Amino acid sequence: MSTLITNIAELVTWTDDDQGDQSGQPILEAAAMVVDRGRVAWVGPATEAPAADTAYDVGGRAVIPGFVDSHSHLVFAGDRAEEFTARMAGEPYAAGGIRTTVRATRAATDEQLTAHVGHLVREMQRQGTTTVEIKSGYGLTTLDEVRSLAVARQFTEETTFLGAHVVPESSTPEEYVDLVTGPMLVRAAEHARWIDVFCETGAFDVDQARTILNAGRAHGLEPRMHANQLGHGPGVQLAAELGLVAVDHCTYLSDADVDALRDAGTIATLLPGVEFSTKQPYPDARRLLDAGVRVALASDCNPGSCFTSSIPFCIALAVREMGMTPTQALRAVTETGAAALRRDDIGRLTVGSRADFAVLDAPSHLHLAYRPGVPLVSEIWVGGRRI
Repeated sequence: MSTLITNIAELVTWTDDDQGDQSGQPILEAAAMVVDRGRVAWVGPATEAPAADTAYDVGGRAVIPGFVDSHSHLVFAGDRAEEFTARMAGEPYAAGGIRTTVRATRAATDEQLTAHVGHLVREMQRQGTTTVEIKSGYGLTTLDEVRSLAVARQFTEETTFLGAHVVPESSTPEEYVDLVTGPMLVRAAEHARWIDVFCETGAFDVDQARTILNAGRAHGLEPRMHANQLGHGPGVQLAAELGLVAVDHCTYLSDADVDALRDAGTIATLLPGVEFSTKQPYPDARRLLDAGVRVALASDCNPGSCFTSSIPFCIALAVREMGMTPTQALRAVTETGAAALRRDDIGRLTVGSRADFAVLDAPSHLHLAYRPGVPLVSEIWVGGRRI
């Protein structure tokens, strides 16, 4: 049945005239929306709403697209709370703790991993996330990478093979790159849409990253990359060279890096929770936006450098620390987050898009940054159904 969602104080659609929408405005006040068969069928002023089979009154609250979290590492076991505590006491972050999580993840059963991912996905949903990308990367053997992806596939279509997270202790870089681009990739490609690599000092250099991403493309996987998190390096330039849809972290950028992102049309996915948790400098989102670079935000939920599942927290950090307006930050975790996954059916509430949305216990999306730490998401709808 069709459902009229009405009495919306503010409806964020991200629509424009090119979308064939009646309003032509990205944010509507005193609005309504019709949902039919899991899709948005109409949006516009409440006074002009068409009839529907049922009606649902949201009581003068705001409605926003469901958050699209385009970067997370949810398949893991154990935690690294002691490592976090040491960083807060002044110890620098160097990504070395990844191997600690690898040991715990290898020791966990499939059932334990599935239960843990399910818990985190539900935690994300309660905070407004309706689509999440999930990476492997804490297995680093063919068996453990494949089972990690199989677990992730139970919760999302957006699964990413990150066998190239770090080189395991039992291997040389050369041997491991051969494995990642050979037998491991062949098996992993059955369960993944994306391939990722951590291009950073202490992980994989630019030539190894290029080899890994090109191998993934040859097996039908779309490439993405972690780059320029720990310092300046060639990773962002490689992402632009290869025409990646997005490159993630982008904490340290030269002017040439910014120009390369703009010219290639590559989205910079920023992960402010990482900087909060590692005490590194926050990336300058304002600089990127002013240069014409599209910016997405994501949680990077993982047990080491950023154990938060909260997109509202990331919005607040981006506004407070990275020069974004509340509206820009919301767009970065909805429409642009979807674009970073090459999706145009989510992250917006336009005619034909999937009816994934959140109802806020607030009259405007501005309250997501204005009231940091307050659980404002009161309802979640996925595919037109309230969950």
